[in-house]
Amino acid sequence: MTDAAPDPAAVELAVRRWLERAVIGLNLCPFAKAVYGKQQVRIVVSDASTERALLEQLGEELALLRDTPPDAIDTTLLVHPQVLGDFLAYNDFLDEADALVETLELDGVLQVASFHPDYQFADSGPDDVENLTNRAPYPILHLLREASVDRAVEAYPEPDAIIERNIATVRALGHAGWRALLDGDDGRPRPD
Repeated sequence: MTDAAPDPAAVELAVRRWLERAVIGLNLCPFAKAVYGKQQVRIVVSDASTERALLEQLGEELALLRDTPPDAIDTTLLVHPQVLGDFLAYNDFLDEADALVETLELDGVLQVASFHPDYQFADSGPDDVENLTNRAPYPILHLLREASVDRAVEAYPEPDAIIERNIATVRALGHAGWRALLDGDDGRPRPD
């Protein structure tokens, strides 16, 4: 990444724009709108500049989420703009994140999902449009409550269809449409 730390307020604004316009606006996650609208999404812009510091902060955020009622914080986005900008290093770090969840005895209680500006699914090319479904403006560790995920999946008639629908959505949008959406050039109103 760069030598100068990015402005945390600008980072949070970019993440909120991505959430509102892509994740919620394109309905990439049909469960996000409700918790975002209830202000139950915690967005933390990390100042970590090393993987070790990020892992420590991840542990703190996992403990905070564990100890906070879901109606106050249902999910946390730990945005880390200064570390793990390389997708392969980020992907390797996810094993450490999962190990930390187990060490804290939160396996089955909390999970960590992943978003990255260069996200690439296995067996896809770096420029394949399908990767957009998991691309975010900055690397993000998304902390989720297993109980919330289970409730959301039970309420959704065909959760496996979400992936197929998302791929069709981003294919129809294309790379240029995705950039325009996030830059605000699409002319669409922002979600509530």
